[in-house]
Amino acid sequence: MLPVFLTIDTEYSAGLYLHGGGRTWRENFARSIACEARGGSVGVGYQIEVMDRHGLKGVFFVDPMPALVWGTDAIAAAVDPILSAGHDVQLHLHTEWLAFAERNPLGSRIGTNIADFTLDEQRILLDYACGQLVAAGAPAPVAFRAGNYGANDDTLRALALLGVKLESSFPAALDFSACRISLGRGDVFPQRHLGVVEVPISAIAARGRGRRHAQLTAMSLWELKSAVRHAVTADWPAFVVVSHSFEMMNRQNGVANRLVQRRFEAFCEWLGRQGDVRAATFSEPGIDERLIGRTPAAAAALLPHSPVREALRMGEQAIANMVYG
Repeated sequence: MLPVFLTIDTEYSAGLYLHGGGRTWRENFARSIACEARGGSVGVGYQIEVMDRHGLKGVFFVDPMPALVWGTDAIAAAVDPILSAGHDVQLHLHTEWLAFAERNPLGSRIGTNIADFTLDEQRILLDYACGQLVAAGAPAPVAFRAGNYGANDDTLRALALLGVKLESSFPAALDFSACRISLGRGDVFPQRHLGVVEVPISAIAARGRGRRHAQLTAMSLWELKSAVRHAVTADWPAFVVVSHSFEMMNRQNGVANRLVQRRFEAFCEWLGRQGDVRAATFSEPGIDERLIGRTPAAAAALLPHSPVREALRMGEQAIANMVYG
């Protein structure tokens, strides 16, 4: 069965904190994690309810760095509902929070991405973040994703030193991103790299030599379903979808994006009915070894570009932008 990782980057907003729209953790939680929109919440609680309805498990990469500002209770508020529902909590990290910390573990050093720091500094940051996540009630993390995908090779080395086995910051479809991990366009499957197993975010082929990111807001329902079926047929070792706790809401106006919401519900319903696909988690024993146990012969064979699928997706997104902002 194809393991599909439904990954949700679960994070308070440093931007809302900076600009005054989320200075307390409860206010920021409501807009970034619970996503309390008019007509009902569409954040983590809603995502859990939809996945539970269809027998799926999600991987929630939780950022504990806001503990620098608000303490551990703010992180526990994000972790508790995920663990209570039996889903997977792993480590996320946005270094932007260092700029607001009264007690910065690196003294006066700040940076936008974890790759902005030395190996020793990254190890300190990751050790702090792991400690805060565990203090908030989560098991010791075995997987990591950098905020903004902004990891580099030293991030992987630091994770290996801390015993974190899996990493998922490499966006195989994005030629221009904050990621500085030394992998290339052909590296679309899990592989051992610098002491950890790198699990790239999946992709499909786009116009020309382009690629499309496997993200809830970047693909249509048709593209997501076609990409997963292609991965099954081509015997891929895994398929990784990325989303965010706030991805179904415009946080500026408090309006839920019903088009993306319906896409998420329909994708989960469809995924739950596939007999040769399962929603996997990084906490499964031995998952790191299983992910690298085989590599298809056509290692770079993505779902081919379809002008029809592309046109329909662009039409959908144009409508969503007009209606929901």
